[in-house]
Amino acid sequence: MGLDVRTVMVMFSMMAFMFFCLFELAGLRVGAIRGVRQWAIASLLMCLGFSLAYFYGQTTPGHEWAAVIGLTLFALGTCLQLTGILAFKKRPVSWSILILFIVMTICQAIWFSVIDPDTRMRAIVNSLLFFSVYIVCARALLINVEASQKLAYWYTGASFVALALLMLTRAIALLLSTDAEIGLHVNTSINTLPFLIAALLEFSVAFGFLLMLNHRLIADVYQMASRDALTGTLNRRRIEEDALRLRARCMRTGETLAIMMIDIDFFKTINDRYGHPAGDKVLCSLAEIAQNSIRPDDYFARYGGEEFCMLLTATTEKEAFELAERLRLAFSEFTLTLGKDRINVTVSIGVADSNDIGLVFEDLVTAADQALYRAKQKGRNQVVTYSSMRANDTL
Repeated sequence: MGLDVRTVMVMFSMMAFMFFCLFELAGLRVGAIRGVRQWAIASLLMCLGFSLAYFYGQTTPGHEWAAVIGLTLFALGTCLQLTGILAFKKRPVSWSILILFIVMTICQAIWFSVIDPDTRMRAIVNSLLFFSVYIVCARALLINVEASQKLAYWYTGASFVALALLMLTRAIALLLSTDAEIGLHVNTSINTLPFLIAALLEFSVAFGFLLMLNHRLIADVYQMASRDALTGTLNRRRIEEDALRLRARCMRTGETLAIMMIDIDFFKTINDRYGHPAGDKVLCSLAEIAQNSIRPDDYFARYGGEEFCMLLTATTEKEAFELAERLRLAFSEFTLTLGKDRINVTVSIGVADSNDIGLVFEDLVTAADQALYRAKQKGRNQVVTYSSMRANDTL
């Protein structure tokens, strides 16, 4: 081939260093996302490993130890890629397995490079060792994830699968090869082609990491844009978007959609008497109690000021009323301590469902708000359903 192994090593080293710089810059911007620093250091170690192999030729004194150090650096870089993946996914790392892999890499490198030099066996054992780690990396990525991140995960995982297959193919080819010389500085197809493909696949892996990071950032930005900064609940915009999706689902399945509008009684008085920090604590307390009361398929949002909205899937007005009563009682039993003062806060709740109103979100909110207003009129700290309010109005 016209392209020799040393040229491929130079290309790979430069590419790895560029990705190190890129991941380092990304890490400065996304400090809260774990794993990026490991990917950066992994790229740097691989760059150093291949640079060492380039500068120490087969006839250079001390090249045996250069090969050992280079392989060790590359093994450390591969392990950091795996730990970066697990950190990114917020999964624990099995350090014992990684340490075993590094120790085995160092031991066989010393044996086949220094004690009993055998370039062919060193290459075969290395290929099998890295095959095993690449398979673990692929297994960590080829999983079911959110649709928005699946492409990035599976692309990176497929790149690791390709690397693993390349290492396995290389090991088999070396076993069957009749070439007398096997080594980093021997320009045969069995050397140059695998190194070139491996360099391109490592480029693909790094690109996959960047894709994963980009999709995570987009997801985090969307999460921030859809959450209330104080209480951590959904915000008005997000629940309106969810309501559109639930409307389509209910039209398809025939399920009933119920809604609650919840308002804190005398909230302005609390703010005026105890200050806005106390009002914030009340809002957060209500959010926590409510989120502990609803099902995973239900939606709870801060709709505005001291008013909250809850959407209940596959729920009738009667069932929503029972949940609202439990929520009202739970909140009335809650006591907020503010210095020497202990205050009890109550809520009023209006309930409606799509059987009476239809599935248009604005109509459901209007009906539940009317029921909420009636609960306020009747003395607060109670639940009123839209159907009962309408029935009383017709009497």
